[in-house]
Amino acid sequence: MVAPAVPEITEEILHEAVDTRTESLSALRELGPPDLVHLVKQPLKNPGKHFGVYHHVTGVDASSSASLAAYINTLTYKEFGHSATAKTVEGTYCCYNAFSRVDMRVHAPFPGSVESYCVDERGEKRKATDELWLETYLCSVLRAYSYADDGSGETIRKIMGVRRFNPVTSTETEHKFLSAAEQLFFRGWQLGSDSVVQVPNNVSNHLTAGLLKYFSTTGRHTSGINLFEKLRSQNVEVASLLAKVLFMGCEEVQGVRVLYEALKESPMDYVMLDTQAEFLLKKAETAPTPELRDERLRMALGCADRSTIAAPSEFGTWARLAQVYVAMEDWENALTILNSCPMFTYQDKDAPVMPEPKDVNLPTLPETRLDEIDSEPDSRFSEQVDPSLLGLRAAAYRGTFKQAYSILTEMTAKIGWDQLLKIRSNVFVMEDEYRNEKQEPSYPAKRNASTDALRGTPDHTTNGEAATKEGAESEEVADEKKNDTLAAEQTEDLERPPSAIDPEVVRKAEENGDNEDHFSRLNNKRLCERWLDSLFMVLYEDLRVYTIWRTQMAQYRAQSMQYKKSAEEWEILGSLAERLQHTDEAVEAYRACLGQRFSPKALTGILKVFEKQKSTRESVAALIRLVTWQYRWYSEFSPELLHTIRTLIEDEGAVKVRSIIQATNLPQNVLDLTHHYAALCATFRSSGTDG
Repeated sequence: MVAPAVPEITEEILHEAVDTRTESLSALRELGPPDLVHLVKQPLKNPGKHFGVYHHVTGVDASSSASLAAYINTLTYKEFGHSATAKTVEGTYCCYNAFSRVDMRVHAPFPGSVESYCVDERGEKRKATDELWLETYLCSVLRAYSYADDGSGETIRKIMGVRRFNPVTSTETEHKFLSAAEQLFFRGWQLGSDSVVQVPNNVSNHLTAGLLKYFSTTGRHTSGINLFEKLRSQNVEVASLLAKVLFMGCEEVQGVRVLYEALKESPMDYVMLDTQAEFLLKKAETAPTPELRDERLRMALGCADRSTIAAPSEFGTWARLAQVYVAMEDWENALTILNSCPMFTYQDKDAPVMPEPKDVNLPTLPETRLDEIDSEPDSRFSEQVDPSLLGLRAAAYRGTFKQAYSILTEMTAKIGWDQLLKIRSNVFVMEDEYRNEKQEPSYPAKRNASTDALRGTPDHTTNGEAATKEGAESEEVADEKKNDTLAAEQTEDLERPPSAIDPEVVRKAEENGDNEDHFSRLNNKRLCERWLDSLFMVLYEDLRVYTIWRTQMAQYRAQSMQYKKSAEEWEILGSLAERLQHTDEAVEAYRACLGQRFSPKALTGILKVFEKQKSTRESVAALIRLVTWQYRWYSEFSPELLHTIRTLIEDEGAVKVRSIIQATNLPQNVLDLTHHYAALCATFRSSGTDG
């Protein structure tokens, strides 16, 4: 299979890309950025002049200096021939080792011998040892999974010009990966952890997250079971990971037995307790009777409650307990527990911060040419977008805030906004009742600049409607404005959430000793954390924009008028509906977006629904386009897309899936890209590949 094209970013000053990377080493906190490949080139017509180009890459075998030098060599192959304009005179490959916090470097002059060394956080050279190479190799595999795109294109767009390869393509390379993971397993906590984990430990860190992602993606559950069985004999904590892989492989009885035995030895291991709670919560969803569902939820509640006692500073344990209460429809306790969640500042992945380039060349291979995809980049940047859609803060949530918001939207989807506000008032002290209780004049609710803009009638000139001069409006435009105004007016009954009392105000009052008498009648209520109070306001913003959209849509349809939005606006509305857990409306918006131009985000959103509905042909059609778009932007590896095709093959069989791919009316070079993913499943002997 042809490798993805090679993007080339030209430096303004020779070697500044490598120098900038060296300067940034001390600021790295996670697994490190993608690998940097820097080439010094010499124009054939001007041999005395040198210039530097670079790109980033993940998934290259970083187990030795030879393997990295080999990658540099592959970049020089295309320089021979009539079309060549320059030749490479030297190359440098930089690969970060997050265990020892050094940057491994391989320098390859042409001609000349390869030199390998490492650079520490102070910028000083050190010797590259075998132990350092082992650590570097494992980090490179984990980064390949961590920096891979989920199909939506969001990760691809964050960093320009990154080639993404699959680091594990055979059972041999799997053995190499798992052997390295076994040797370094109990140092995995040094790598840090996902932003929802407060304190990394032996079973909650970037290494274990990467291993679980690998087993889930490839379906190589037996390999995972074997690995964690060996490691469990050294430390009982590993039982939680073993159980998770057993559950992945549908060996539920054995998984439950493993947790039961391990918890007898370590009864307050919060990860094991949380794993039990998660399993019971999923089993409750599929319980055949209400009685069995209630029994499983009661058991999940016991496990989740104990896990919060075992790890009171971890967000995940409290979030799980809140999810159990939501499943039990105990709304007041769900809100109370959500309020107890410890929230952490989101720590994004380490990303390269590079100088402004002199030139950028992002070539396209003929194998990735597909008309509907090729038109996507140009049209994206010329579209008008309503500012109220761009200002939705929930779209930017990550980490603990994103998960907490998801629990809040699930409650809203089940009981409605009005009922949620009533429960909020029952649980928390509102600002107005606190003021009244103190017999002071009630203060107006704190205003929020970002939501004030959503009050009243939206600005029609920014709502996808053309502004026209007064007195010259057509009848159609007048009807559209009338519909927009009516829609906004009809959403005035969407109650704006009143502010809860700021805990800091109460604390100061207690310090001054003037709270004891006046606050006594409110003692059965809790103080709402400021972050949760803010989440309610953000949810109000989402609901208000969503309600205006749906009301306008209904009015336009009633008058047989076309509801016009740009592709970017439809994409945002689809994401909004998905965030609020309105699946049908999300698909409707995503389809409208795709009707105007290609959007990997919209197609990924629809693919999720196809997968749930077991719509095989539609899933394959979406998959082919997403794989092609990924490849067009230099990524031949997406764990989520690999997982999707593996699931299709398990359900339908490899022969049928290959036939559906081949029967699609698209160029063969495009189909071959998806056949490559199917071939990976056959290499790993995934279920269904033999028929």
